[in-house]
Amino acid sequence: MTTSLPPGVVCEGEHVERHAGGATEWLAFDKIKLYTNAFIVEEGRILLGYKKRGFGKDLYNGFGGKVEPEETPLQAAIREMEEEAGITAPLRKCGTLFFVCDGLDHAFHIDLYVANDYTGNITETDEMRPEWFAISEDTPSAPHPPIPYKQMWADDVFWMPMLLANRPFVGRADFAKDGTMQKWWFAEV
Repeated sequence: MTTSLPPGVVCEGEHVERHAGGATEWLAFDKIKLYTNAFIVEEGRILLGYKKRGFGKDLYNGFGGKVEPEETPLQAAIREMEEEAGITAPLRKCGTLFFVCDGLDHAFHIDLYVANDYTGNITETDEMRPEWFAISEDTPSAPHPPIPYKQMWADDVFWMPMLLANRPFVGRADFAKDGTMQKWWFAEV
């Protein structure tokens, strides 16, 4: 089922809505800043980072950040993974998310990347503490605990299963000033 896209979401080709909800209108935005987020998925596990400072502090997430003016999103994702986890990986794009947070002066356009292997030694940094998690609660990859969705952004539970199933996706989530998700929409491409 193809539906209309929320404001700010770009999708080339057909899409099938998977999750939508919320009782409010989409939040308005004036500016858009480009960001990235990257994940390693291998052998029944996913590498996430515990954010130690800055935006998203105390939550688990992928490795990423702002796209600098001279970079492509892929170059930024590679740089951020090396800066935050000490590794490099053959990243490939798997999805795009669009976030609007009430009270911020810009929206977030986030290109997501994934790889099934990496080189280097996983290292904790000042910003992130990398940890492995089992991708399935039914068959945990001992000794890894299941993905800590309750310690992640509220929207992750909707799009991460598509990332783990290697299905491209797009989505949008609007957040209140206190971090609660107000409206959301996610689709498989």
